[in-house]
Amino acid sequence: MIITGDDPEYIAFVKARLRDQFLMTDLGPLRYFLGIEVSSTSDGFSISQEKYIQDLLARAALADERTVETPMELHVKLRPTDGDPLPDPTRYCHLVGSLVYLAVTRPDISYPVHILSQFVSAPTIVHYGHLLRVLRYLRGTITRRLFFPRSSSLQLQCYSDATWANDPTDRHSLSAYCVFLGGSLVAWKTKKQVAVSRSSVEAELRAMASVTAEVT
Repeated sequence: MIITGDDPEYIAFVKARLRDQFLMTDLGPLRYFLGIEVSSTSDGFSISQEKYIQDLLARAALADERTVETPMELHVKLRPTDGDPLPDPTRYCHLVGSLVYLAVTRPDISYPVHILSQFVSAPTIVHYGHLLRVLRYLRGTITRRLFFPRSSSLQLQCYSDATWANDPTDRHSLSAYCVFLGGSLVAWKTKKQVAVSRSSVEAELRAMASVTAEVT
């Protein structure tokens, strides 16, 4: 359980009441929770999943030490029929599931994880190759983290984008957005649109509607 707030006295009161009702141990300031590492300084605090990535790379058992600069190549459009099916898709499914959780603190892999997760039911060798590229990217960027400054303002800033007819199979577009509270990135998402957009403008409007709903 995590207890947060800006009133130390009331937090102490809540913990005392909880101890009266339940057998519990106070572990002190938050540092690690469900694979997420939290560090605090006088300037703010940051969250990361460095140990989680290390464990993920160990489970993936990559045969080399290569790294790449980007998680996915530009203009790649994957299809369900690309390449031969994997004899055993279990590893692919487990790794993609781990990446989905990792995206909680790594918005830079949101797009490739969304793409790769579409093929968990029948992954191919080609899909697995792109999955390995994401892992090599993480190996080279393992120390990246999200920082939340204490002096950040409370002004919301939102950005959205769309790739028109990006899916080569059904021609659906892809929406993406991110939301900043001052200088802190607080929300982001990449998702395939539910309907086919007949123009790039329509795809962009759907993306704007998505981020507007998130802000509201």
